[in-house]
Amino acid sequence: MRKKSLLLLSALLAFAPAFGQTGEGKCAPCGAGGGAAECVPCHPWQGRCIGFLGDSMTDPNNNSRDIPKKYWNYLQEWLGIEPFVYGKSGRQWDDIPRQAKALKDEHGDSIDAVTVFIGTNDFNAGVPLGRWYDEVTDTVIAAVHGPKQPYVRKRRAYSLDAATFRGRINIALQYLKTLFPDKQIVLFTPIHRAAAEFGDTNVQPDESWQNACGEYFCEYVSAVKEAANVWGVPVIDLNALSGMNPMVTAQQQYFHDAATDLLHPSDKGQRRIARTMAAQLAALPVIF
Repeated sequence: MRKKSLLLLSALLAFAPAFGQTGEGKCAPCGAGGGAAECVPCHPWQGRCIGFLGDSMTDPNNNSRDIPKKYWNYLQEWLGIEPFVYGKSGRQWDDIPRQAKALKDEHGDSIDAVTVFIGTNDFNAGVPLGRWYDEVTDTVIAAVHGPKQPYVRKRRAYSLDAATFRGRINIALQYLKTLFPDKQIVLFTPIHRAAAEFGDTNVQPDESWQNACGEYFCEYVSAVKEAANVWGVPVIDLNALSGMNPMVTAQQQYFHDAATDLLHPSDKGQRRIARTMAAQLAALPVIF
């Protein structure tokens, strides 16, 4: 019996396509290299037009001299995507509607998906977390195993308070889903952060400290993950899945500068983020 099981497993492995990349990081269709080992089916995001919204993690001008390639540059190399980049340094979730409008105005329906990678600056600015819903009491007509009649019940509506983190996410996702109703929208959680100093008026403590409103960074990461169920959008948890944490000295190699900037990824960090994204995005459809 064991011998039969091993034979069956060997047969399945022999005919199962391998997902991955060639040595050059390109998508090689079956037969391109002449051998079964080089049969690599294309990533579902291969060659797609992708909008990238966010903050300095995405901004092509951030640390451009030291880190010429951002994660989306690597995705462009590996997957052949066409990136439309609107991320801007220092921006918070309340800037996402502006970025989304610019993307829509300039590219219309030619895009296939939109990603949002933002949130670390909301934490640093001490934006209150807020709530997802406002609750009111109202009357609704229903028939529950009986005649149709009015009932007094509580109901909830999305909180659209632009002064809070969850309210900003609600505003942004409502707008994104209205602008791009048939497109894939994916959120990325902020990655771990340690100390950064960009001048006398911009000194940011590491994530072990509360922010000005008394919240820890992990609460903002959790809120982005909660948005998955609130809005029905996939969330890729880069905070966990990237495997990068500058609070661990040995891992500071993945960040820009151990002395002054343990907030932004180094080139090595950008590459690691891109590999994580590519693997996770492979499980998500682009065309519906």
